[in-house]
Amino acid sequence: MGSIKDFLRNNIRQYAMLIALVFIMIFFQITTEGVLLVPMNVTNLVLQNAYVFILAIGMTLCILTGGNIDLSVGSVVAFVGALCGTFIVTMKMSVGVGIAFALVIGLAIGVWQGFWIAYVRLPAFIVTLAGMLTFRGLTTFMLKGLTIGPFPEVFQQISSGFVPDFLGSEESLYNVTAIAAGTVIAVLYVLSQLRQRVRRKRNGYECSPAAMFAAQLALIVGVIALATFWLASYRGVPIVFIIIGALIVAYSFLTSSTVPGRYLYAMGGNEKAAQLSGINTNKVLFLAYVNMGVLSAIAGIAVASRLNAASPLAGQNFELDAIAACFIGGASATGGIGTIGGAIIGALVMGVLNNGMSLLGIGSDIQQFVKGMVLLVAVAFDVLSKRKAR
Repeated sequence: MGSIKDFLRNNIRQYAMLIALVFIMIFFQITTEGVLLVPMNVTNLVLQNAYVFILAIGMTLCILTGGNIDLSVGSVVAFVGALCGTFIVTMKMSVGVGIAFALVIGLAIGVWQGFWIAYVRLPAFIVTLAGMLTFRGLTTFMLKGLTIGPFPEVFQQISSGFVPDFLGSEESLYNVTAIAAGTVIAVLYVLSQLRQRVRRKRNGYECSPAAMFAAQLALIVGVIALATFWLASYRGVPIVFIIIGALIVAYSFLTSSTVPGRYLYAMGGNEKAAQLSGINTNKVLFLAYVNMGVLSAIAGIAVASRLNAASPLAGQNFELDAIAACFIGGASATGGIGTIGGAIIGALVMGVLNNGMSLLGIGSDIQQFVKGMVLLVAVAFDVLSKRKAR
């Protein structure tokens, strides 16, 4: 029992927001009389907040480098949406070519901003603030203040389409393909965690107590089963859900199991020490912002697809949602601490708060106040926990 308490005490930041998320969901499930967790509403929650998940993943990498943020992501989302509208709707390009051009331009934006931040060493706050103003202005100029749409059906399917039920039939009560996918994911997760635990023990690293490890596995498998039930009960697996899932898996692996991932944490922990150990911190910082540009482009494509239009007003306050999700999910304001999983939990907290308060008919003014207080409490918890650790 003592070892479990010690483990929880040492990892309290990692689990605090997960526990908070559970209580927030229970609260809104009760106050909305069960509407929050209706399968259709759960699916809509994922679709509505897809941009937060995508942007929070990229923002986590920026924060890891030393508490840096990117204020331009909302404007880049709008700009990429405007590009998609211009390429696909106005210029009649094919959807694939239009998306490819948009991604390349997102990459170029990341290179541009990364150069000034990493090699000229201008503050990330200033560079991305300039980017926020610049790309918002370019968006308005390109669209002339108007909305371009609609997009072709294929493009709309990115954010509104669902994977066909290949394994089921029209008479099936549940989406069989979704059930099969959820089962495979749960099995792969358990096997990967067992393999990782064996490897950590073999290499002499600290592992969580066996009882705690079993409880973690049971909890995550339970969440996967519940999510599978929700998706299978409605229309199956949304296409954008697959995109988000692939990004979560890829970036979780990058940050936890690769050398570049370790460089991010090392730089955020102590940049001078990282330089002395041979890490090219300029390159690490540069690539973090290049990556942010690409993920902003992906989010822009997803938002344009969901709106079925390119709008000059798209992406407003998206950067605040992404930054808040990261800090709520346990990222440190000084860098070096944070996980992709934590950012996703933070994004879920933001999404559930938005959705739950909207279902209760609470106005946007109160919603902004509540989210601001949640962010303040999360960062205060981070600072106070560090002081206690000292």
